[in-house]
Amino acid sequence: MTLFAELLTALFCNFVLTKILVMTFKTTTVFLSLFLILVSCKTEPKKEELPSQMEEVMAVHDEVMPKMGTISNLIADLKPKVDSTEVGKEYLKAIRDLQGAHKSMMIWMQDFGKRFDYEEIMNGKELNAEKQGWLKEEEIKVNELREKINTSIANAERVLAEN
Repeated sequence: MTLFAELLTALFCNFVLTKILVMTFKTTTVFLSLFLILVSCKTEPKKEELPSQMEEVMAVHDEVMPKMGTISNLIADLKPKVDSTEVGKEYLKAIRDLQGAHKSMMIWMQDFGKRFDYEEIMNGKELNAEKQGWLKEEEIKVNELREKINTSIANAERVLAEN
């Protein structure tokens, strides 16, 4: 090989090696950049959102609403047993407690519906300060209502079981 051919071959090899190194550097830079982007974009695990106060109030309502049927059935079971005896008077008291719990539920739902609109109840529409205060009151009322319903049902079932 001639000196010129050797020089030309060396220049060509040098050129190819330089290109490979530059490409390797660029490729490495691109992969490293992508890796850093992926690592930095790591999303935090989604925190479970706590239910809003409105959702908590509605959860209590949803818990006790199906018990309205139980109340009606218990009243139907108790009515034929009412008489003037002491046991009959106990049946009557259980009926009145159940009727009072039922009526309280109907009144609570009506009053709640007057204070809050559909969007606030079902879709989480933001409440103004006045309605936020009302919601605190309603939460207390619905918890008391749950207690009244559960107590009247338990008492009626006890009376029926004992007598």
